Order: sequence, then C-alpha cells, then structure tokens
Amino acid sequence: MRQIRALRVAAVAAGLALMATGCGATGKSSTGSETSGAAAGPITGLQIMVPNTPGGGYDTTARAAAKVLDDEKIANNTEVFNLAGAGGTVGLARVVNEKGNGDLAMLMGLGVVGASYTNKSQSKLTDTTPLAKLIEEPGAIMVSKDSPYKTIDDLVKAWKADPGSISVGGGSSPGGPDHLLPMQLAGAVGIDATKVNFVSYDGGGDLLPAILGNKLGFAASGAGEYLEQIKSGEVRVLATSGEKRLDGVDAPTLKESNIDLVFSNWRGVVAPPGISDADKQSLIAALEKMHASEGWKQALKTHSWTDAFVTGDEFTTFLTDQDKRVADVLTKLGLA
Repeated sequence: MRQIRALRVAAVAAGLALMATGCGATGKSSTGSETSGAAAGPITGLQIMVPNTPGGGYDTTARAAAKVLDDEKIANNTEVFNLAGAGGTVGLARVVNEKGNGDLAMLMGLGVVGASYTNKSQSKLTDTTPLAKLIEEPGAIMVSKDSPYKTIDDLVKAWKADPGSISVGGGSSPGGPDHLLPMQLAGAVGIDATKVNFVSYDGGGDLLPAILGNKLGFAASGAGEYLEQIKSGEVRVLATSGEKRLDGVDAPTLKESNIDLVFSNWRGVVAPPGISDADKQSLIAALEKMHASEGWKQALKTHSWTDAFVTGDEFTTFLTDQDKRVADVLTKLGLA
C-alpha cells in the first residue's frame, strides 16, 4: 500500500516538474491614440500586483523586476502593490475583473495555478493574458538555527518515525509549490503523504516568522526568499531540490542525499483579459528589454534564480499545459 501511495505522489512530481487615463503603460496619448512600444519610449502608469503578502517570492520577484524596469529607463515609476488572500486567488480575481486594463499586470506562478483549484476560484489563469515566464527556482528544505535537525538525514529519520508529529510549513496553499514539494518528498522517502501535517502560510512573508520562531518542524519554500536569513545563519538549509546545488547556499541537493527527487517552481507575469494587441505587445517588449539588461542578469544572480524567460504564444502554451496538469493531478488527489 505504501508503494502505491508513493507512486501516487511521484505522479504529482511527474505532472508538475514541469504583470488610468492620460499617458498609460502602453504609450496611449491623452487623445486616446496608441503608439507602438518601441516608439513610445519608457512606459508609464504600470502597476504590478503581487497576490501574496510582502516579503514572499512573488513580492521579491515583482519588486526586482520593477526596479530593473525603472533603472534601465524601460518604464517610469512602476508601482508594485500587494493584494493577498486565498493563496493568490483574490489577486487573480482582481486581474480577471480588470478586463481591458493595459496598465495592470500580476506576478504569479505555480502556486496560483494550484490555488485556483483548491480554493474553488471562479477565475483561472487561463482567463488572463499571458505575458512572460521569468524564472525557475528550486525548493529548499529549511529549519531554524535552533532546530534539532542538522542534516536532511536527521529530519527524514525523525519524520519517518512519526510523520504527523512534525509540522511542515509552506508559503502557498495546497496545490502550490510549497505544498507539492514536501508531499513529493514524503513519497520519495517512503512516508504516506496523507499523514503529512502541512501548515499553509500566505506567502514567504508570513512563513518566515514561523521558521525563525521554531514553530515548525521544517519548511519547504524557495531559498531565494530567505537568503539574508540563510547567510546570517538564522535559517539552516538542509537540502535543495534542483538538479544542481544552489549558488550561495551551502547545502546538498536531495539527489546528493540519496533522495530521488528533483523539483522546481516557476514565476511569470500575466495581464487582464481583453487588453489590446498594442497593450500586449508593449508590455511584452518592456519585459524583453528587462530580460536583456545587465540589471536583470544581476537580479538573477543576487536571488539565485534560474533564467526561464519565454513570452507570447510559447508562454500561453506553457501556462495552458500547467493549468491542465495541475487540475488533473489535484482532482486525482481529491483536492480540486
């Protein structure tokens, strides 16, 4: 029976390893005529919504993007704001309801895909206008500096002895990356995933105090959100989930630790449905310029993000595929 459950969780892994009026963001003039993104110069009036609390991965990525857009004179005074709730689906509903608004974008990722199903959201990411996938990021298994677990082997030994007694924290709702990673980890080490005591937090900004306060057995999330605390020693990384070790993080991969699991999260930018072709092309052009800049390359290095940039139809296809995979997997697990 354990083997069947492990295979079930492994199936999850296989299925999912897988961003007003007057002069607006698209270069609309006060008369309402549109100019191309190339001719309009820096875009203005752009707002990037973060559908989680400040300090989390979406927030960090959105603010890094906004800074590069402004520093590189691709945009002027880009505004980032947070609209948290229900694993990102409150923000998703706002974007979907802002039909035709070419001045609004939302930073999102795998977590919002999953939350749209587990929270029974009427709005789906397939209702939005996909702009660009930006990054991928491996997960990290983390504990506080005061944790009794010094290595991933220490943790796994204790977890297998009494799975329900060790709480696992993540900065996403069930179905999101911080939930899927420990569930897959459980299957990989022979633990019944139904016995995992998962505690959901609304983004890394809410998860961090729980880690620092030693209120969790361990946490699963992207290490890039906690690099300051990792470097200071307040947070200890036991292992990371990528194919290779994470630059700047002194911890083995799960595979190095004889745990057969590789997992990566991803983040991208979408706009409301029904925006004009000119709006869409202007926003994509701005993100392409950002991606090509030295400022963005430095941001990738600073945050230990993996470049995974795709735009337009390619990102639309990717997002549609991810939505279907997540829906199928969560339905099989009884979570959608």
